[in-house]
Amino acid sequence: MPNSSHHTMRRSALVLSALALVGGAALTTAPVAHAKPSSPSATPTPPARMSRIGGDRLGQPGTQVSLLPGAPALPGNITSRSWIVSDAETGQVLAAHNAHWKLAPASTLKMLFADTLLPKLDPSRTYKVRPSDLDGVGAGSSVVGVKENLTYTVRDLWLGVFLQSGNDAVHVLSAMNGGVDATVLEMQRKAAELQAEDTTVISPDGYDMPGQVSSAYDLTLFARSGLQNADFREYCSTVRAKFPGKWKTVKGKKGEKAAKKRETFEIQNTNRLLTGDYDIPTYNGIAGVKNGYTSKAGNTFTGVAQRGDRTLLVTVMHPGAGHNMAYKEAAKLFDWGFEAEGVVTPVGTLVPPKSAVVSSPAPSASPSASSGKTARRHVAAPASSGGGGGAWTAAALAGGSVLAVAALAYLVRRRWPLPQQPATAVIPAPAKPGDDTSAKPKGAVKPGGKKTEAEAQARTEDAAASKVTAAGKAAEQKSAGGKAAEKENTAEEGAGREDRATADRTA
Repeated sequence: MPNSSHHTMRRSALVLSALALVGGAALTTAPVAHAKPSSPSATPTPPARMSRIGGDRLGQPGTQVSLLPGAPALPGNITSRSWIVSDAETGQVLAAHNAHWKLAPASTLKMLFADTLLPKLDPSRTYKVRPSDLDGVGAGSSVVGVKENLTYTVRDLWLGVFLQSGNDAVHVLSAMNGGVDATVLEMQRKAAELQAEDTTVISPDGYDMPGQVSSAYDLTLFARSGLQNADFREYCSTVRAKFPGKWKTVKGKKGEKAAKKRETFEIQNTNRLLTGDYDIPTYNGIAGVKNGYTSKAGNTFTGVAQRGDRTLLVTVMHPGAGHNMAYKEAAKLFDWGFEAEGVVTPVGTLVPPKSAVVSSPAPSASPSASSGKTARRHVAAPASSGGGGGAWTAAALAGGSVLAVAALAYLVRRRWPLPQQPATAVIPAPAKPGDDTSAKPKGAVKPGGKKTEAEAQARTEDAAASKVTAAGKAAEQKSAGGKAAEKENTAEEGAGREDRATADRTA
């Protein structure tokens, strides 16, 4: 990457400045085992003491779980160095393993990027890409195919970020936000606001950079925050979309002039729990969120799934070698979490953003003594703000409601109802050059719109149909693309492999 040393030093200085701006938090050094990429055979160990954010047990190394009588045993073959299972609605952490271990996040860091920029950029805004916008894209990066001197909408670029993990799209959106350095500073501020204290941002796209770390706990906070935003929900649940390509001249019929037409090409989400693969089915109830892979960082994945009235978040980081291992282990943890409802004592909690914290005694997050069921206090929430991103408890607080930290619960199906089925976005090409603003898809699922509670419940009851539909789409794609599609994938097709031609590919 051109001038990589210069960029690294500059961004490190910016990160230190950002931490000072958000309250003087100290920049901690990652464990030696992760300051430099380790060999595949190395077995690093977590620090003896880690952050206590969310509860003392989450800062302890090893597996943390408190099973009540009748509770299912945790899956015994989870190889991920760090993982966490939490209730997205109540914030209760059901089980965790080295939850605060600082590890390289790869492209799951793009969730924080989206949390930071989505509320700022109008999705219908158009932007003509300058050559300089793509200068900082790292060698071997996963890209969606953004080209200089072509115009894209913000929505086009976000689909490129979420579906193909396009670092080129990240850099163009960063340019629209004042540049990569300014965006890194804002991302670090956002992480501090979310109380994600394990995270140090050096590059907005998650590309391998010295000192860039996050944790399973922090990645879960990023996902939970992002799911408050309707646009975030749509993008992370979209299976495939048409992305704008180059302009071409189309010959006219006899007596007619030639016309310009913009080509499109299909992009598909690389989240295998959403699309399925030959060795893993689409997960029942899955609705996002984000995956990541580099040969140096390994695999990372955060997912959200809903069954009935339960919505879980699962994050896994750096599993052992094996095809689609991150997804297979996440699926096992999801299965356990849904089965364990009411028969585990929470070992911690997902903290709210600093702006939502109020000074009030926090009630216990332990199961009710009378029922033995996990406490699930629901706090009525204002309607979704669409794409505005201000969906935390700001409206309730402004109205005088007093919410305690541990009781910061919100109704998922009202607050951020999950799609009935993964969305397929259709982005038609514009009719003529200079008018290349992609229209909004007619058939795309638009979560967060005005829905009745009955409609939300009906969507929940149709979760099984979602699995069938998504699996059918995946099978259709596989039959059409065959082996060629398999070779073109970057992150998940290389999961657990160290023989990739490009060492730093990020997805």
